[in-house]
Amino acid sequence: MATVLDVQDIGISFGNNHVLKSLSLELKESEVLGVIGPNGAGKTVMLNILTGIMRPTKGQILFQGENITNLSTTERCRKGIGRTFQVPRPFEKMTVFENILVGSVYGDRKSEKEARVKALEIMELIGLTEKKGWFAGKLGLLDRKRLEIGRALASNPKVLLFDEVAGGLTESEVSDILGMVRMVKEQGISVIWIEHVLKTMREGTDRVLCIAEGRNVICGIPEEVMRSKEVHDVYLGADEE
Repeated sequence: MATVLDVQDIGISFGNNHVLKSLSLELKESEVLGVIGPNGAGKTVMLNILTGIMRPTKGQILFQGENITNLSTTERCRKGIGRTFQVPRPFEKMTVFENILVGSVYGDRKSEKEARVKALEIMELIGLTEKKGWFAGKLGLLDRKRLEIGRALASNPKVLLFDEVAGGLTESEVSDILGMVRMVKEQGISVIWIEHVLKTMREGTDRVLCIAEGRNVICGIPEEVMRSKEVHDVYLGADEE
């Protein structure tokens, strides 16, 4: 499989605080890469750098072979990088349908007619068709997570960055999220997934990367990574978030 995203030795510092020191990863086409690590490892900062919210102080990011290190968040979105947030951020006074419609019009630059068709397809995919007229602010946590994924899908991404989309959910709800991630992968979309619900990392990823203190620790097949001494020492053996 071809590499869609190539992160090369990125680092970022805030004064004397080196949040990321030397982080590298490769993401293949239609691959789900899980990312785990303890508090302060730099996981969310990594996503902020990948989406352009922050700029690294060293290293570079290649997307489909193009250096995007200095591109804006909007430019990256329109090239095909989408993201969810740990705390869902819908337009609460807009309906489910309108939230996804906005993502398609502004993220994928579709006409309103095209965006309406796309929004209907996405609502079916994420299981919110029956709630398309609900105001987003009235949704429960699972449905807010579904909508967060739907809004990210509306921009027609080639890569999706998931920030703890299973956090706070029950075991059965986590299974629903796993099903949605599988459907995303079947669409040919690659995923980087930060998560602390280890069931998702074991069952929903192709590879898992563990990072700690702003560096790579180990990357490989999920069960092998989870059983490794390195992960036990820096993550599973430490206090979790």
